[in-house]
Amino acid sequence: MTPYEVRTREFAARRRGVDLDEVREFQARVADEMALLNETVRLLSQENDRIRRALRDWQAMHARECQPPHDQPNSGHW
Repeated sequence: MTPYEVRTREFAARRRGVDLDEVREFQARVADEMALLNETVRLLSQENDRIRRALRDWQAMHARECQPPHDQPNSGHW
């Protein structure tokens, strides 16, 4: 469900129904909260991707720096 769907949802009128202004106000608040949460999820996903790339780069760099010397394959360093 999207914020737009929450904002534009229509409800059937009933004999002793609810106050439509209150319903619309509530829908607007829920839609605003959903939009904020969706944006937060998007930003956190971007940050997560950035951290994963940085970790992958660090691991690759660390692996290159910690290679055992080629002339001593079993020098005990590992």
